Amino acid sequence: MMKDKYIVALDQGTTSSRCIIFDRYCNIISKSQKEFKQIYPKPGWVEHNQQDILNTQIEVYKDALKTAGISPKDIAALGIANQRETVIVWDKISGRPVYNAIVWQCRRTADYMQKLKSQGFSDMIFSKTGLVMDAYFSASKIKWILDNVSGARAAANRGELLAGTVDTYLMWCLSGNQIFATDYTNASRTMLFNIHTLEWDKELCKLFDIPQNMLPQVFPSGHIMGCADKSVLGESIPIACAVGDQQGSLFGHLCINEGDIKNTYGTGCFLLLNTGKHAVKSNQRLITTLCAGLSQEPSYALEGSVFVGGAVIQWLRDGLKLLRTSCESEKYARKVNDTEGVFLVPAFTGLGAPYWDGQARGIITGLTRGTKKEHIIRAALESIAYQSLDVLNALEKDLGSKINRLNVDGGACVNDFLMQFQADIADLEVVRPNVLETTALGAAYLAGLAIGYWDSIDELKRNNEEKIFYSEMDVKRRKTLIDNWHKAIQRARG
Repeated sequence: MMKDKYIVALDQGTTSSRCIIFDRYCNIISKSQKEFKQIYPKPGWVEHNQQDILNTQIEVYKDALKTAGISPKDIAALGIANQRETVIVWDKISGRPVYNAIVWQCRRTADYMQKLKSQGFSDMIFSKTGLVMDAYFSASKIKWILDNVSGARAAANRGELLAGTVDTYLMWCLSGNQIFATDYTNASRTMLFNIHTLEWDKELCKLFDIPQNMLPQVFPSGHIMGCADKSVLGESIPIACAVGDQQGSLFGHLCINEGDIKNTYGTGCFLLLNTGKHAVKSNQRLITTLCAGLSQEPSYALEGSVFVGGAVIQWLRDGLKLLRTSCESEKYARKVNDTEGVFLVPAFTGLGAPYWDGQARGIITGLTRGTKKEHIIRAALESIAYQSLDVLNALEKDLGSKINRLNVDGGACVNDFLMQFQADIADLEVVRPNVLETTALGAAYLAGLAIGYWDSIDELKRNNEEKIFYSEMDVKRRKTLIDNWHKAIQRARG
């Protein structure tokens, strides 16, 4: 009877919450999406209202069920994929957050992380967590809340507060305060979790002054964490997956073997390479992180993170009002033959891999009286590909070999202009699948496998190729563009 039911994936992202329902043949039955407010209290600071996250996630769940014409009783299991590194601290009894969620993009703790770096903690932290010293990760955000919210530090020391990434908070709320858990992929992004011993690290908790009893229990990504409360989701549904969105995407591509690689073009861009059972140490300032799976011994991956990917198009739309919709960006980009020397570096919250420059800020170079909005829009799209190229180049240096084929997903990869430019500037094949919702697909795969909805990975339907983009740019033009991009990067850096 379970085979006649469906798997729900809740995809809680940086700018929107989504729900996608899959059948046992891995087909999308219905989906719903709702954006929520981004909060910018100060330059470089980014927050979310936790109630917005929870409410929109429940709303899209109900809407997707209604669209599909099914009831909560028809759901076999639920999987959660979430924006990573974003943290929430809340009261254990009342469930009320003590402060807004501090988002992964937020730079308020950059100076503190620089101080730790100057004190010589970089090597110790990297050896335990695989992470570089940056405000991107969760630990310094939790510390900031405890240090700056009145009464929070004392309450934490009394054992009255809980802390977690978005998956942990959602499971806590959806289960009626019964589940306090996370998975290896989310834990590995906190800078408090030892990716080799697979446990919260006492030395790191002490360094950041975070009581270890605030932190959730850690499980594999595909694991029955508990059940949603009937009063919340209409039925007691097993929550059988929690996974960081990028590792969920990697699993959704079925990149489960050593050497498999993908890049997600979402709010940011995230390139992950599966390195199998080897925790590869990068010499190019890439991150060593954990992969999603169902095993107590997860695989490892190398990752490069671009802070501002598709978000630069949202900025053109919402901030500069150059676009009515994000989809218009391709139309305007194609109205000009090139950018006429304009380069846009969207370092709105600093630069991620491989630069890790928290002091960098956005810049547009090469402006002339002849510059039109079409040139700026095209430069913005190209900036997404250039930033991904920098990560690809760093990865190739670590591997000592050329990457010839790249699996892609994310909302921005529907843009044919962007995908063709990525293939051109990186000189590789870009492979776009039929189902672009690979993050949700990965969460569904993991949840279904955890409860036996699917018997094995071999039973999963592979996400077939929808289109392959081949490089068409000559070598000389490619080199000139890349050289000029790197000049723009140097001007943007702090």
